[in-house]
Amino acid sequence: MKFRNFPMVSRVVYGRGSFDQLGEIIAPKRQGNAPFIFFVDDVFEKRESLTKHIPLEGKDKIIFVNTTDEPKTKQVDALRDELRKEFGIVSGIIGIGGGSILDLAKAVALMMANEGSSVQYQGWDLVKVAGVYHAGIPTISGTGAEVSRTAVLTGPEKKLGLNSDYTTFDQVILDPALVKGVPKNQHFFTGMDCYIHCIESLNGTYLNAFSKSYGEKSEEMCEHVYLNKSVWDDESDEELMMASWQGGMSIAYSQVGVAHAISYGMAFVLGTHHGVGNSIVFNYLEEYYPAGVEKFHEMIRKWDIDLPKNVCANCTNEQFNTMINVSLGMAPLWENALGKNWRDIMTPEKLRKLYERM
Repeated sequence: MKFRNFPMVSRVVYGRGSFDQLGEIIAPKRQGNAPFIFFVDDVFEKRESLTKHIPLEGKDKIIFVNTTDEPKTKQVDALRDELRKEFGIVSGIIGIGGGSILDLAKAVALMMANEGSSVQYQGWDLVKVAGVYHAGIPTISGTGAEVSRTAVLTGPEKKLGLNSDYTTFDQVILDPALVKGVPKNQHFFTGMDCYIHCIESLNGTYLNAFSKSYGEKSEEMCEHVYLNKSVWDDESDEELMMASWQGGMSIAYSQVGVAHAISYGMAFVLGTHHGVGNSIVFNYLEEYYPAGVEKFHEMIRKWDIDLPKNVCANCTNEQFNTMINVSLGMAPLWENALGKNWRDIMTPEKLRKLYERM
């Protein structure tokens, strides 16, 4: 049996105010006059409370990115081409924001050192050349993008990550102060992404002691925040930030499952955001994750969340078929969830009926 030898984030800083150490942290990585490029969620464009702490020097550049849509392969390719044209080389890419920004930063860092389109690297272990230095600073918790070895992108034919040993961040800064003030619904849906990571990992056929140790602790923290607390406070921010990290680690040596596989198809066709899409799907997966779905319903009620419904009500046959094809293309996810004979269990007809419920 061959075991996976996978990379972890080589350096991580945790603590309130740790964002202020960014300049000191990246200074040794500067390559002459080559700049650092900061991808920042555009919700912070007019918030000097964050931007004034970004340690710009020389030709360093902030690029504010709109995250209405999740990262696309054409967006990654365009940013790579623009940076090469303007600077030639860069010292590194720094992502500051939620999962979309972090995935974008990872993808562009990879493509700065790899030729062709990012489309050709969508899949598992297709990236063969290390990217430029890249660091991630999450401003919301739950996606696990800060610790994962994937950068999820929507391409012309599928939504699939650049899953490789070179994707993982070289540096992560976890500063709970940065997540304060996130709207309730956004907090909930990204937090549910983390919770669903844990449920899928802990109930998967790939489960092992490594994944279990991280997944159980992450699930415990998610349940403490969403079931045992009645108000959101600083402790909630701190717990969910670490739950996100632990949840991401849980799937690093295993996989996600049914909810993610189905939501990828939905996102590709309908553009649903990752956390929202996973929640829409998970709401109907009592057949596969009964205990987890029951607690999820309790969390929805406790926090008075308006979960979108009937999102597939007006889908055409062509749209349903595309969603089904994209979803069933996520073979490792289905195998983790249902076993090696998953194709006999999750047929296109059964998947169509699931989509019709959503």
